[in-house]
Amino acid sequence: FTSIFPAAYSGRWPHIHFEVYADQDAATSAADPVKTSQLALPEDVCAKVYATSGYEQSAVNIKRTSLDNDNVFGDGYESQLATVVGSVSNGYTAKLAVPV
Repeated sequence: FTSIFPAAYSGRWPHIHFEVYADQDAATSAADPVKTSQLALPEDVCAKVYATSGYEQSAVNIKRTSLDNDNVFGDGYESQLATVVGSVSNGYTAKLAVPV
């Protein structure tokens, strides 16, 4: 899917929520997801994005938290940390293997 880069807000590390469905019919009706989770974004990529116009508050907020003290990821983020490639000017692609 395509999205904008998420902001950093108070108490949370930058992340994207997602749900996995058995098939297209289930997904379009939003019924019974097989899995609901989130992916965390790497700190170096967040720093590059938050240095751009429009993300000024995110640049402040990210300095107040970490993956270790995030109120959700703090119990173990290793399996939810996405691999991200790309650039601010051309966009990023995030990848995460999610066992279902």
